[in-house]
Amino acid sequence: MDTQQQAATLPQVDFSTFILSLASSTLVQLGEVPNPETGVTAQNQALAHHSIGILEMLQEKTAGNLSPEEKQLLDGVLYEVRMKYVLKTQ
Repeated sequence: MDTQQQAATLPQVDFSTFILSLASSTLVQLGEVPNPETGVTAQNQALAHHSIGILEMLQEKTAGNLSPEEKQLLDGVLYEVRMKYVLKTQ
């Protein structure tokens, strides 16, 4: 597959896909889903905590600048990964 074909299969770059990408990575780090590259499910709580911090920073820095849909997505993703993190660290 050449570079043009690879680029055509990637999702459009926008705020929502960026947030979903970070959320997916966080779920892998929490051991909720297998790593797509290795197929292995493993936890890395420190890295998950860091990723949640990135999402929180984005929420803070983008406050008042998101569409209602983007805000709802970010708020929902953050709630989900925070709850999963709490359950994993108890």
